[in-house]
Amino acid sequence: MNEIPTLKIGELEAKIPIIQGGMSVGISLSGLASAVANEGGIGVIGAAGIGMFEADFDTNEKEANKRALKKEIRKARKMTKGIIGVNIMVALSDFNELLITAIQEGIDIVFMGAGLPLNLPKLSLEKIKTKFAPIVSSARAAKTIFNYWSKHYNHIPDALVVEGPLAGGHLGFKKEQINDPKYSLEKILPEVISTIKPFEQKFRKQIPVIAAGGIYTGKDIYKFIKMGASGVQMATRFVATHECDADIKFKEAYIKCKKEDLIIIDSPVGLPGRAIKSEFLEKVSNGFKKPIKCLWKCLKTCDFRKAPYCIAHALTNAKKGILSEGFAFAGANAYRIEKITSVKELIESLLKEYQEAF
Repeated sequence: MNEIPTLKIGELEAKIPIIQGGMSVGISLSGLASAVANEGGIGVIGAAGIGMFEADFDTNEKEANKRALKKEIRKARKMTKGIIGVNIMVALSDFNELLITAIQEGIDIVFMGAGLPLNLPKLSLEKIKTKFAPIVSSARAAKTIFNYWSKHYNHIPDALVVEGPLAGGHLGFKKEQINDPKYSLEKILPEVISTIKPFEQKFRKQIPVIAAGGIYTGKDIYKFIKMGASGVQMATRFVATHECDADIKFKEAYIKCKKEDLIIIDSPVGLPGRAIKSEFLEKVSNGFKKPIKCLWKCLKTCDFRKAPYCIAHALTNAKKGILSEGFAFAGANAYRIEKITSVKELIESLLKEYQEAF
């Protein structure tokens, strides 16, 4: 029997090399993250917009987000003894506050995407038990982060997620690169692994590289581990699970969508994103949804006067199942999902497919 390898990140060791990708604005909270951790993977809470159901979110967004993040981490800890992480977008205006909150709560690992995590708050990285894993989409981005951390912090990340252009949500590519084979995950993964080798040697530290973006089956997991990845990150597959924290209508959007319904949109974050076509996005394309004011200033990169829509409102509505006033981010393979299952059943099927790939 060919056993699937464990995933080691420093002293952390996940029984299976599967990280559930963090999905923000309430899609992956303590419910989904703890379910994945209980099956031996790494469960991840999405931090962006996490305070949306706090009573004072409209008037005190930063405090509401910090409070809600604490609650979700503590809830997850009560539901699992497994590994729990948090995904925090670098583009968030309260990135530093959320990062410090997660560390203070003793989170196992922080994933950082939608920007390069260079200017971190004043932290003694070598004294913190929390692990750090930037999300990149090129060897160049990886080298920039590792060079900067090496020079300014005398420390390097504990793991690295390499996300290809088939991912859902915000993408680290220009629109014209998304369908270009030169930027496929199969192409960029080996480049990133090669790029960080000198840093591993300098710091005498093994850095697990995680493949992400469009990974759908156990056969895909096998393929990328054979290519040198230490594990994979998957998000889309976990949306259509009973434990996912989104509304049932959000999950049904995945089951109902066809391949042609998956489109690339312009996000106020300043990056393209992959989402499921919706009534709301049709209205946006016709210019009907421009924001009049901004309550939250949640993104460093968003100017509401120029933004085509308020992404915080849109994603909050989607989480609630109000897709006429929002949209669901989704990976390129979302159309392949046929039913809602449990996290346990999903992981069992992935492990079975992995075994069959030998």
